Amino acid sequence: QVQLVESGGGLVQDGGSLRLSCAASGSTFSSFVMGWFRQAPGKEREFVAAIRWSSGSTYYADSVKGRFAISRDTAKNTVYVQMNSLKPEDTAVYYCAAVRSLSRWSTLLSGDEYDYWGQGTQVTVSS
Repeated sequence: QVQLVESGGGLVQDGGSLRLSCAASGSTFSSFVMGWFRQAPGKEREFVAAIRWSSGSTYYADSVKGRFAISRDTAKNTVYVQMNSLKPEDTAVYYCAAVRSLSRWSTLLSGDEYDYWGQGTQVTVSS
């Protein structure tokens, strides 16, 4: 059974940085896509970024492009998202998600496509 455990959330000031980690276990992930989503209070879940485990190919939401960087360490089975130039509107619970998939990025923007989810980690950006 795939398990995902996020860490690294916290409180940061406007313009600050955080790095979230997602430790994955329970499978070989070579054919997986790993994604980050977020959900702010009263809002729908939102795609943030994703990476194909085998190739390292990445995709970002327009709202974070140029500020966030997703990466993976295949030796540690861990996915990261480095978040720079954080804004108050980035405040949300951030979730790591995974799916065994070769689908196009357009399909993988929906959280419904993902089979496995972490418990979430809170990111709060103060103004």
